[in-house]
Amino acid sequence: MLPVVFVSGIAIGIVAGFLLYRLHAKRQLKGAQDQADKLIKEAFQEAEQRKREMLTEAKEEILHLRQDAEKEIREQRSELQRAERRLEQKEENLDKRLENLQKKEDEHRQKQEELRTRMEEVETLRQEQLQRLEKIAAMTREEAREHLLKEVEEEASHIIGLRIKELEEKAKREAEKRSREIVVSAIQRCAVDHTSEMSVSVVNLPSDEMKGRIIGREGRNIRAFETFTGVDLIVDDTPEAVTLSSFDPVRREVARISLEKLVLDGRIHPARIEEIIEKSQKEVEEMILDAGEEALLETGIKTMHPELVKLIGQLRFRSSYGQNALNHSLEVAHVAGIMAAELNLDETIARRAGLLHDIGKAVDHQVEGPHALIGRDLARRYGEAPEIVSAIASHHEDEEMTSVYDVLIAAADAVSASRPGARRESLDSYIKRLEKLESLAKTFKGVSKAYAIQAGREIRVMVAPNITDDGTIQKMAYDIARKIEDEMKYPGQIKVVVVRETRSVEYAR
Repeated sequence: MLPVVFVSGIAIGIVAGFLLYRLHAKRQLKGAQDQADKLIKEAFQEAEQRKREMLTEAKEEILHLRQDAEKEIREQRSELQRAERRLEQKEENLDKRLENLQKKEDEHRQKQEELRTRMEEVETLRQEQLQRLEKIAAMTREEAREHLLKEVEEEASHIIGLRIKELEEKAKREAEKRSREIVVSAIQRCAVDHTSEMSVSVVNLPSDEMKGRIIGREGRNIRAFETFTGVDLIVDDTPEAVTLSSFDPVRREVARISLEKLVLDGRIHPARIEEIIEKSQKEVEEMILDAGEEALLETGIKTMHPELVKLIGQLRFRSSYGQNALNHSLEVAHVAGIMAAELNLDETIARRAGLLHDIGKAVDHQVEGPHALIGRDLARRYGEAPEIVSAIASHHEDEEMTSVYDVLIAAADAVSASRPGARRESLDSYIKRLEKLESLAKTFKGVSKAYAIQAGREIRVMVAPNITDDGTIQKMAYDIARKIEDEMKYPGQIKVVVVRETRSVEYAR
């Protein structure tokens, strides 16, 4: 019986525990549901409150925006009203002005009518008086005028002829005497040394070993030097010296400075040669500018266009018949200034015109035409006075002389050029021949540079690689040679070398 009672007790305990648990779970579920309902109710209440607040804020914002818009509309309406009032005032002012102009126009028209009436009355009176005079004199007006002019001309012609003859004879005597005195005085007071121009420069070397370094392996250094400068570098048996030959003094000076720097530096290779030549070219440009400024200081000229100053400096490296162009221009400026002072003329204008009279020679190898007319165009372009422009243009009678300064500059130029030892014909013709040789080569399409070397026995032509190809340079060399044969006269033969070079440069970083 005990096991049965024990099992029954356990079963009853389990059932009772289950019932108690279920009752407790129902109570917890009901409490949780009540809590959830409470939270939902509070959330609805809070949402409703937030909704009312947001609506209130939105209404206030809308109200503010409406007020701002109304305020802006009022301001714009006020501004429009003010603008309308201003326009109305301007229209009223314009109407008043138009009315005044109309009144003035009417008054002016009335005055013109009155003036025309008076002029007609005056003309009528004048005609009446002329008719009365013709009736009294028994001659017409044209007959009276011719008679009077004839009597005056006959009476004055004899006196005028005698006076003119007397003045001409006196002026000739005095002018001849005075002109001789002026020219002699100018020549005596202005003595300029003459330096004969050379077509070669000699560069001294520290030793004969340096000649081999200048030539380089398989001659690459000397070829690069001649290509970059356009100057013929002659290495011969002369001890410790090499010779630079070129008809262009600027190129020769650049080559001389570059070679001296290379010899002093000791590093001689194509890249270094190109770098030194670029620096030397800048130095020569500075020398040209310094020479132009020194010429202005020497002649007492205060201001001049910078481009003209540069062109004056370039004359230092130009020559005419063996006479240095800059020294010749300075001499002409001094002589012209002295003669102008003797004649009580403006010395500054005379010196300025004398200094600029050969300015065309600085660019005559680049521009076609006489150097006097080229100089005229340059002076006019850079704002020189008409007297100076006329003196430059007429000093070789390319234009008619129109002022006394034209005659002064022509006379000073003749004095400077014709004195003993001033000029030499051979060098000038030699330079012109080489310049023509280069200009003929540059006329071909694709030619970027052309250098006459070996005293004119060789022309080296550099062509642009992007325009020509290897197949056309032989044809170009043939055409250049044939054109030289047709248009030039020269001794011996001329070698034509056409070079096409492609260069690529990159940097490793």
